[in-house]
Amino acid sequence: MTHHRDDKAIDDVLEVLTANGMDGMAEAITILMNEAMKIERSRFLGAGPHERSPERQGYANGFKPKTVKSRLGELALRVPQVRDLPPWMAGFYPQALERGQRSERALKLAVAEMYVAGVSTRRVAAITEVLCGLSVTSTEVSRAAGQLDAELEAWRGRPLGEVPYVILDARYEQVRHGGQVRDCAVLIAVGVREDGKRSVLGVSAALSEAEVHWREFLSALLKRGLHGVRLVVSDDHEGLKAARQATLPSVSWQRCQFHLQKNAQKYVPRVAMRREVAAAIRAIFNAPNLTEAKRQLAQFVERYQKTAPALAAWAEENLPEGLAIFEFPATHHRRLRTVNGLERLNQEIARRTRVARLFPNEASLLRLVTALLVEISEEWELGKAYISTESDGD
Repeated sequence: MTHHRDDKAIDDVLEVLTANGMDGMAEAITILMNEAMKIERSRFLGAGPHERSPERQGYANGFKPKTVKSRLGELALRVPQVRDLPPWMAGFYPQALERGQRSERALKLAVAEMYVAGVSTRRVAAITEVLCGLSVTSTEVSRAAGQLDAELEAWRGRPLGEVPYVILDARYEQVRHGGQVRDCAVLIAVGVREDGKRSVLGVSAALSEAEVHWREFLSALLKRGLHGVRLVVSDDHEGLKAARQATLPSVSWQRCQFHLQKNAQKYVPRVAMRREVAAAIRAIFNAPNLTEAKRQLAQFVERYQKTAPALAAWAEENLPEGLAIFEFPATHHRRLRTVNGLERLNQEIARRTRVARLFPNEASLLRLVTALLVEISEEWELGKAYISTESDGD
C-alpha cells in the first residue's frame, strides 16, 4: 500500500510562507501536521483514500477537530478517525499527538509539584509560560490541576489482570494532620507480568494502622481484577504479614534477602564475626537449589548454636522466609529475591518529595507520588523486559 502525497498541501505551505514569512509558521505547521496524520492513517489501515487493497483493515471515518497549543501559537488540527477495525486491532491515534500528550502529562506533573510547594496559580501560570513558551492563565492552571486529580484517580482505579509476581514496598513521608506533623505511609505495588515487563499496579497513602492499610490496599488490587499471583516479594513490613495472609492466603511469600542480611547483623555478638556471617548467609541464598539451601541453613544454625545462640535462633526462624524463590525459574531469582528492583523508583520519589519536605495533607502527597508513578510505569511497560520469559529448564 502506498499513500499518494497531497501535492496541494505542499503548495499551500509554500504559499503561506511566501506570503507571511515567519508569521505564517503556525499555519504552515498545521497544514503539514494534518497531512502527516492522514498519511499515518493510510498506513495504519493498509490502504489510501478510496483505494481497493487486500491489505485494508478498516476505513477512514472523517476528522475530529483538536486545538493544540505550541510555541508557534494555536494549531487547528484535524485528527483522522477510523471505523470498522477488526476486533484484534487497537484504535488509531497519531504518534505525533501521543508525544504531545506525554509532554502535557509532564507539564501537569510540574503543576502538581508546584502546588505541593504552595505556589499560587498566578505564579504557576507565569512559570509555565517561561518554561513552555505558552500563555497559560491561572484559571487554566486550576483546571489542569482538577483534570490531573481526575486522571490520577482513574489510573489508580484502572482494571488489572493476571500478574504472576507482585513486589510490595512502603515508605514514609511527613504530612500535616490535625495541626500536627505525622508520618504517612505510602504503599506501592509493582507487578511483573507474563511478558516479563514491570508495571506499577497501585499506590496508597494513609495514616491508618499498618495492618488495616495493607489489608485495604491489597483488597483494592484484587477488586480491580488482579489475579494469577504466584509470588509476593516484600520486606517484613509491620502489618503486612497478617494482611497478606488474609487477602492472598495461598500465595508464596519471598522475604527480601537483602534486608534479611542486614537484620542478621543485629544478632552477631562480635564485630569480627560479621563478615563470615554475611558470607555464610549469602552462600545459603546462592545455593543451586532448595535442598542445598536448607542443608547449608541447618549447618549455619548448628555452627553458631554455642558461639552466637541468638543469631542461630533468629536464622532458624527467619531465613527460611527468604527461600521461596527456589520454587521459581532460576533466571528469575536475581530480580525477584529482593525488593531492590524498586530502589530506583524510591530514589526518584525521594528526590521529588524532598523538595516539599512537609505535605499539607495526604491528598497532596498522593497526587505527587501518583503522577510520578504514572510516568515511571509507562516507561517500564514500553521498555525492555525485567525478567526473561524463556524457559531455563527448571
